[in-house]
Amino acid sequence: MASIQEQNAAIIAMEKGENGTRGIDHAAATKQRKPYDYGGNPLAHINTGDSVRLPAFGGEFQPGSYKSTEGRKFANPAPLGLSAFALTTFVLSLINLGTRGITGPSLVIGAAFAYGGLVQLLAGMWEMAVGNTFGATALSSYGGFWIAVGIILTPGGFGIVTSLTTAEGSVKPFLDSFGLFLMGWFIFTFILLLCTLRSTVAFFLLFFTLMMAFLLLGIGYLLNSSGGPNESCIKAGGVFGLLAAFLAWYNALAGIADPSNSFFLIPVAHFPWSDKGRAAREQVDNSGARADQTDMGV
Repeated sequence: MASIQEQNAAIIAMEKGENGTRGIDHAAATKQRKPYDYGGNPLAHINTGDSVRLPAFGGEFQPGSYKSTEGRKFANPAPLGLSAFALTTFVLSLINLGTRGITGPSLVIGAAFAYGGLVQLLAGMWEMAVGNTFGATALSSYGGFWIAVGIILTPGGFGIVTSLTTAEGSVKPFLDSFGLFLMGWFIFTFILLLCTLRSTVAFFLLFFTLMMAFLLLGIGYLLNSSGGPNESCIKAGGVFGLLAAFLAWYNALAGIADPSNSFFLIPVAHFPWSDKGRAAREQVDNSGARADQTDMGV
């Protein structure tokens, strides 16, 4: 009888042990289980530490050190946006200068809609996708600017110029309105300029010349006492516009040229107070100069 009770107790103990083991295994399996990946979470926080921080503009449309998007599937959209901005600005600036007697802005409308507008806006959206807030803000905004300019200058299409012309035929209301429009873009460009002070000389000069172009063009349209925009200010704005266009192409080339397609890299001249400039100063070896001073008893 005792042996039967002992056998039953042993069986019960074995069942408890098995249940306990199964419980432990189940908990471990639950703990190790990973949630199903539904194609990736676009809102997930990607841990990109300081080891993968990229330097200020060396092709990327970013004025300061920033964290790259690990394993991104987008190419660098900055050269595309810069090139679109450069060509459209180049054409309009030549018109503002009266090159070869051209005074009407109709030629720039196509570029303003298609290249400087749509393509640059798309480049700005791609900058958003790669996590570059500055590039997304700048390229998307200037893409919108060129689309707006195309809408304003389209003859007979939207009737903006006509609606701002008085019954007597005076275009002063339009000139004043367009001047204020350009002054608003001068303010916006100045804000962006402040964000380039820790980047590169080439990047800073791009926004400085563009800011001056908006300022002079805005003043030129506001100074319209003679029945038209002030010719001197418009031409001065055209000069700064040309400089901005060539600087945009230069920065675009800095982003396109790399060891895979070019025999040389484009210098962009980092400011000495920028992160890249400070890093370069820290890498300078002055031990030889200090040794010479010690030998001379200095």
